[in-house]
This record gives sequence, C-alpha cells and structure tokens, in this order.
Amino acid sequence: MDELPPLPDHAGAVGRLITLLDVERIEDDLYRGQSTNAGWMRIYGGQIVAQALMAASKTVDDSRLCHSLHCYFIRPGDPTHPVVYRVERDRDGGSFTTRRVVAIQKGRPIFNMAASFQTEEGGLSHAATLPVVIPPEQLKSDAEWAIINAERTPEPFRTIWRTRERPIEFRAVDHVDSFEPVAKPPRAQHWCRAAAPFSVSAPVARALFAYASDMTMLDTAMLPHAIAWTNPRLQVASLDHAIWFNATPDLNDWLLFDQDAPVAGGGRGLNRAIVYARNGRVVANVVQEGLIRYREA
Repeated sequence: MDELPPLPDHAGAVGRLITLLDVERIEDDLYRGQSTNAGWMRIYGGQIVAQALMAASKTVDDSRLCHSLHCYFIRPGDPTHPVVYRVERDRDGGSFTTRRVVAIQKGRPIFNMAASFQTEEGGLSHAATLPVVIPPEQLKSDAEWAIINAERTPEPFRTIWRTRERPIEFRAVDHVDSFEPVAKPPRAQHWCRAAAPFSVSAPVARALFAYASDMTMLDTAMLPHAIAWTNPRLQVASLDHAIWFNATPDLNDWLLFDQDAPVAGGGRGLNRAIVYARNGRVVANVVQEGLIRYREA
C-alpha cells in the first residue's frame, strides 16, 4: 500500500500563493510574474488571470477596484519560464479607469486582458438569492477525493493530485466520478475557500479570487456527455474568461460557485457562475468559454 503524503502546510501554501501573484515591477507599466512547475505541461489559467490583474492594479489608484475583467487565452504558458505583463493605460476618468494587459512569454503573447476599475459608489440594488445546498462541513474536499481515488488515477496525475499544494480548497455539492461519469444536466455547485486564514488588501483579495475562479468552470459543460477527463480523445482548455465583481470576495470563508452551462457546440462549451458569500451576498459573476473537443475513433 502506498504511503500517504505528508500533512499539508496550509498556511505556507496560502502564503506562497499570495507571493506568487505579487508581480515584480521591471519598468514603467512592465511587470514580471513567476510560475510554479508542479508537473503540468502548461501554466494554470487562473494564475495568468490573477497576475495580470495584479499588474493592472499596480497602475491604478488604491481608491479604485476592478469591477470587471475580460480575458483571452492565446497560447499555452510554459511553467518553467516567467511571464512578462505589459500594461496599457487606456483611460483615467472621473469614476472609471481602464487598463489593457498583454502577457508575454518567449517574445510572444500568450494572453490578453481588458479590465475596468471604479471608485466605490452607491446605487440601485437587487441580487439573486443563495440556493439551498448542502453546507461545506458535510462534504469531502478535492484533496480527500484524490486520496480515495488514488488507485484509479493514472500517473503522472496520481502523484500530482495527491502531493501538490492546495492553497484553495474546493468541495463539490454533488460529487462527480471522474473515471466513470454518468450523464447529468449541466449544473454544478462548489464551495470554495482558502486552506488557511490570511490578511491582504482588497486588490490582492480580488486577484486570489481570480486565481480560484478558473478551477471548476469547464467541468460544467462536460456533465451531459459523461466523458472521463482521462479519456485520450478529449481535449479541453480555457479560451476566454470574464469576471464581474459585485464586492470583494473573502476566501477566508466559504464561497458558493453556482454554475451552469447553457450551451455547447462547435467544439466549445459556455459556462456561467453566480458566486455567493456564505451570508447570501452575491460577490461575483464568472463566465468562461472553453474548448471541449472530442475526437471520434
């Protein structure tokens, strides 16, 4: 029987993630982000989104927070090389600030983002209602499921999933068997929070949320098709990603991603999420289109 991995350093993992997202200023409007090589062939998309948001935020007055961002993934990122982020200052208005960011690796763009920042103000207000779901305390985490499914997981995924750091914890309300999936409607709900308490500024908190927001979206469009993620005929990747912030999400407590995928076709699937704080407040909306090619034999 395989030995269990050592007990995780949750606080250390969260601290290292915060450090990873804090991009280094190279020159005016030019920043460099590091990466982590955890065995994957490409950089995790949420890391690129979060680092690009941090780069843009560093060029904006602290009184303005990002209220929306729209991204395109152009090329896979190489996790063994740093990423350079070039920020364009499109506009600084009376209430709104607009920035564009291009992520560059090995001299070529791999990602671009447009982001808008706003001074806080009041206004008309209404919101969706938090659905009634199983609370996170009654659900298994993704790390626990990785251990349970270890014998069925092929290498190198088995080692990666059992030993990699998990600064963000996810708990699926309705767990899906990754190896023998059953077709079901394209609806999914996941609780999410940081693995340990932390204290950061509002811009960093929004970047941490951006990092987490790319982890579960693509799976939703796959649910009606009952295709295992290990199937070699399946090709999936994030194509674009958008976030609307209604408040600063606090990953010190559980957030609920209430997701659906209204349509798939043409090798793509559209995924949406309303994100609620535990107290029922809508903190963000996320939309992502992903590549979901399935090659017939």
